[in-house]
Amino acid sequence: MSILNVERLSHGFGDRAIFNDVSFRLLKGEHIGLIGANGEGKSTFMNIITGKLQPDDGKVEWSKRMRVGYLDQHAVLQRGLTIRDVLKGAFQYLLDMEQEMNDMYGRMGEVTPEELEQMLEDVGTIQDTLTNQDFYMIDAKVEETARGLGLTDIGLDKDVTDLSGGQRTKVLLAKLLLEKPDILLLDEPTNYLDEQHITWLKRYLQEYENAFILISHDIPFLNSVINMIYHMENQELNRYVGDYDHFQQVYEMKKQQLESAFKRQQQEIADLKDFVARNKASVATRNMAMSRQKKLDKMDVIELAKEKPKPQFSFKEGRTSGKLIFETNQLVIGYDEPLSRPLDLRMERGQKIALVGANGIGKTTLLRSILGEITPISGTVQRGEHQLVGYFEQEIKDANYNTCIDEVWNEFPSMNQFEVRAALARCGLTTKHIESKIAVLSGGEKAKVRLCKLINRETNLLVFDEPTNHLDVDAKEELKRALQAYKGSILLISHEPEFYRDVVTETWNCESWTTKVF
Repeated sequence: MSILNVERLSHGFGDRAIFNDVSFRLLKGEHIGLIGANGEGKSTFMNIITGKLQPDDGKVEWSKRMRVGYLDQHAVLQRGLTIRDVLKGAFQYLLDMEQEMNDMYGRMGEVTPEELEQMLEDVGTIQDTLTNQDFYMIDAKVEETARGLGLTDIGLDKDVTDLSGGQRTKVLLAKLLLEKPDILLLDEPTNYLDEQHITWLKRYLQEYENAFILISHDIPFLNSVINMIYHMENQELNRYVGDYDHFQQVYEMKKQQLESAFKRQQQEIADLKDFVARNKASVATRNMAMSRQKKLDKMDVIELAKEKPKPQFSFKEGRTSGKLIFETNQLVIGYDEPLSRPLDLRMERGQKIALVGANGIGKTTLLRSILGEITPISGTVQRGEHQLVGYFEQEIKDANYNTCIDEVWNEFPSMNQFEVRAALARCGLTTKHIESKIAVLSGGEKAKVRLCKLINRETNLLVFDEPTNHLDVDAKEELKRALQAYKGSILLISHEPEFYRDVVTETWNCESWTTKVF
């Protein structure tokens, strides 16, 4: 049975087309991976099918009485609510029914016998619904899902407005899973999740009996949970049965077949044009030339899609730093309360270190304390000499209405416009992206603009906080290669072992020094 039908969808931003005449259908129980390079329109597609964005043309039809759950990472969480309150909100419709039932019990002593009979019937119906929906197991369900995503480590009675970006995403995801909608729409759910919680989510989705659409650039995760691929490219949406690995094989084969057909047709066109040119003037051969011209006119010409620019990252290396990168003495990090025991850490020139561990234990706080952006609770940090630091932050919350060109040009005023455009193009951005405002770009495109600024600055120490969030497969692979080639020092937070394992010289597990209980 079809849950969702999308017919002849077209949409764009200004003169930049995103979709052109796209159709799509979702069947009951399908587990779909929605893939494509940064900026192809995956998140825009999600916003259109959920009604947050109106398409320029086309039709979106959901089946009647369909409960749709969408992981919206920009949802506002109300101050004063605890994590437990938000998670229990997934069962609000059942809680409302219980309140209605209790209200009826309270009024039963004041009504006529006829009204009492009707009330008893209504109460019985509500009671059956609550029992069938496992209402009396809500607390156990909340605890189980919260534990699976690591929220019990944070504390279920914590105010949601005090959470980090990663913790907030976990709360929204947990609430969505508890709602168990008929169709789940997940836009990069593994961003900000720790490795063990990604494993839990993987198992959950593998056993999920309802349909879901998943956007993810985490290929091992994607491969393990989906049975269908929809690929977005060049304003089109194409369906492939099977996982990502199978899609790649079929996609490459189709691409090679199309290229072969294109070459054959181009040769045929050249031969026909040559014949027409040589024979149209001669009376004896004019009819044959006209026949060839008609064939040319009727020919359905094969067009190859323009090759998308692939990113090329190469970090500019400045003068050599001193031997010491940093050394901490009894450093205790945190804001209102300590996040670590006293730390004696040392990093030297040439080391490439990954900081790993669960969200919320202070990895970002440690980075910012080392860089001097925040004051530690106690202890000291000594930084070495001659450091040229490039810092890639995890989250940039402020809306940015600069164009990509202005954003880079403001930072490097000595460049001319051609050089700015070339620098952005090397990061995998097209002319349309380069001329757009940053506010309308996808998460991956915004990350590429930030990387563009970073690679054009001389550095000898790179500090990265979750750099692969939102990056597509090509950009992730190229960033990995560039970091392997970098001769300077690297301090890196990442939750993707496939990314950091071949980059770093050692891994520091921050859970071994956190004050948090695990």
